[in-house]
Amino acid sequence: MARFAEVLVVGSATMTREFLSVLPRLKGLVRGGIGVDAVDVAAATDLGIVVANVPDFCTDEVAEHTFALIFAVARKITPIDRRVRRGQWQGLVPTQILPIYRLRGRTLGVIGMGKIGRMVAQKARALGMNVIGFDPYLLPGVAAAIGVPLVSLEELLRQADVVSLHVPLTSETRHLINARTLALMKSQSMLINVARGQIVDEAALQMALDSGHLAGAGLDVLEQEPPAASNGLFRFENVVFTSHYASCSVEAYADLRRQISEQVAEILRAEFPRNLVNREVMNLPQCRLGQKEK
Repeated sequence: MARFAEVLVVGSATMTREFLSVLPRLKGLVRGGIGVDAVDVAAATDLGIVVANVPDFCTDEVAEHTFALIFAVARKITPIDRRVRRGQWQGLVPTQILPIYRLRGRTLGVIGMGKIGRMVAQKARALGMNVIGFDPYLLPGVAAAIGVPLVSLEELLRQADVVSLHVPLTSETRHLINARTLALMKSQSMLINVARGQIVDEAALQMALDSGHLAGAGLDVLEQEPPAASNGLFRFENVVFTSHYASCSVEAYADLRRQISEQVAEILRAEFPRNLVNREVMNLPQCRLGQKEK
């Protein structure tokens, strides 16, 4: 059926050059979310296909989920919940629960200062946390406006008590968190990932947790989704998992449906969609938008 489509709405399916090459009528792809790592954008551009996304989707939701994971790990919610359910209420004395540290006065390091990263920084400051950021693509004026000091990746890892990931998956960010960068993190710091699973080298994360270097991790995303039952991270009580649902809310999905529909309509009217990802396609002679079918 796809070979008859003029516009495709894409979820998690991979859009390869091979697949796109056999869709002669296709004028545009609308990714139902922020990331376009599953779309071969270069191939789409070469073929004259416009690619759009919804870049302001779920900003509040992912920022809120980030703090849900931070609180769950920092306050040891998950392991204590399990003990209470096993009837171990009386045995939970402070010496068994500590160390737990208050978040006020601690330092949050935000890697990736896009819309979600900035929202996380705003919420962290409201909690009394110190915030530092790393984003080599952020314009100096924007950095000054948000009031978050930008530092190098290495400096952020050395200073932060909590490191939170908010970058897209690219060749630069794949395994950005690896054995070397984990070793730079402060002893007893925490790692939070609500971005993409492949940003973290899970084998290296397991070693950092095994050694006791990290206090814990909160992971909404994993390298393999769904994960195998044998995933080595499952044995750590100080790791909290959610199933890649940080974006979820009734309001977020209503916004998403509306913005997808509006951009599909724009493409069908031979208009460039408002959230065009591959802007270079606009000036290419092979751009299919506005071309009459042969």
